[in-house]
Amino acid sequence: MNPDDWHLTEDVETFLAQAGDFLRSRPALHTVPLTVTEALRTRGANAYGTEAPLFGWLERAGEVRAAFFRTPPRRLSITPLTPAEADALAAHLAGLGHVLPGVNADDDTADAFAEAWARYTGVTPTLHERERLYRLGALTPPDPAPDGRGRVVGEQDREQLMVWHREFVAAIGGTASSDDRAWADTRIAEGRVTFWETPDGTPVSMAGATPLVAGQIRVAPVYTPAHLRGRGYGGAATAEVSRAALAAGSTEVLLFADLANPTSNALYQRIGYRRVIDFTVYNFPASAPSVRV
Repeated sequence: MNPDDWHLTEDVETFLAQAGDFLRSRPALHTVPLTVTEALRTRGANAYGTEAPLFGWLERAGEVRAAFFRTPPRRLSITPLTPAEADALAAHLAGLGHVLPGVNADDDTADAFAEAWARYTGVTPTLHERERLYRLGALTPPDPAPDGRGRVVGEQDREQLMVWHREFVAAIGGTASSDDRAWADTRIAEGRVTFWETPDGTPVSMAGATPLVAGQIRVAPVYTPAHLRGRGYGGAATAEVSRAALAAGSTEVLLFADLANPTSNALYQRIGYRRVIDFTVYNFPASAPSVRV
């Protein structure tokens, strides 16, 4: 296929005007681009950093077939592609001189794009993580629940929220927010993080949620400090946030889990989450592409 079938822009409104209907057509599968573009649309182009984001869509016969986005310095995120489509995208981006830190997509797409990127640039992709996307079926809260209660975070929790967010990002090997305080302030203002606290009021775990977009909400992040794990706090916090998402009108409540962590995967399944699709995350070495198009 022709690499020129891919269209690029740095403007989120232009991207959504072209690809928005396509993204909304499969809200569970497209939960990440839906959530990220909504944040960029409502909070501005600097919602994820100071560098301009990049968006693209694949169009053939007047129909959008796929899309991608990137918010530097984070990896490229792509909707499902055929091997030929992945090859064309890799050729197009490499030919334009783009340097990518990695890719995040469903297993087949990630594998195809990583192989194509290696051919066109000479880099050697390395596996970073395999994830599973889950969708909530019938919510089954932990029984018995751990002692304590869930509580939506408030202004008094800002410092704790910032610390736990930094620890969470470090634990998953992610890219930290450029402004921890702004990250926390947004979620406090929108009531999008819940702490599970012990009867004496001590926070022991947190679970957050994305805004409602296209009928879906994704539970993220979920974090319990290492010394407090194994006591049911994370499951209780996740169940509280999941219940709130349903009450807010979400028809699809979603979350990702690292497949290398059997404990969290088993926990989410016990409270009612069911597999949708698996994703693979690759890292690419930090070097300029030597294009072989």
